[in-house]
Amino acid sequence: MLLQRIQQQFIDSADLKYQCAQSLAPLVESAIAAVLACVTGGGKVLACGNGASAAAAQHFAASFMGRYERERPELAALSLASDAAVLTGVATDFDARSVFARQVRALGQAGDVLLALSTSGNSANVLAAVESAHERDMVVVALTGARGGRLAQQLRDTDVHLCVPHELPARILEVHHLVLHCICDGVDAQLLGLPDASHTHLESAS
Repeated sequence: MLLQRIQQQFIDSADLKYQCAQSLAPLVESAIAAVLACVTGGGKVLACGNGASAAAAQHFAASFMGRYERERPELAALSLASDAAVLTGVATDFDARSVFARQVRALGQAGDVLLALSTSGNSANVLAAVESAHERDMVVVALTGARGGRLAQQLRDTDVHLCVPHELPARILEVHHLVLHCICDGVDAQLLGLPDASHTHLESAS
């Protein structure tokens, strides 16, 4: 019984990714274009989210500033959920809703990108961060689920919204991780050219 349940988890995850392949791919391409324009213009990506989405934001920043699969010059990315002193200090002195927004106002500049992750699209501190990003003339790349929540209504035409059509946070997050990998891979492909498949496999395995 447990084995069947485990197998079903794999099947459900694969099915959702397959369903999203055609609908989300053009939006991922737009997200790559926005991020590429940002970093080649001397800008940076600020990433934020809560809980598992915070971990995804950290993972993206690590892959972007370090490397994804191939050696390349470092690219500017920062997770706003990483500094416990900043998060707890802002939450104590102001309120939890401000923990990302104040960082965006302090660090964000026109031409930067805010990568906002929220499976529900209703996280108050992510919504506040998006508002601050717009004040700074930043482009927002939003990763949400279900129907996008309030975040979907907050986005501008110049922003990119990747909404996973599912209600279960675990499934949404699995697609979010794939989208983040696609963004890293797409930026690398634009900067370095398409990789040789065998070389990439060997480099990743080392």
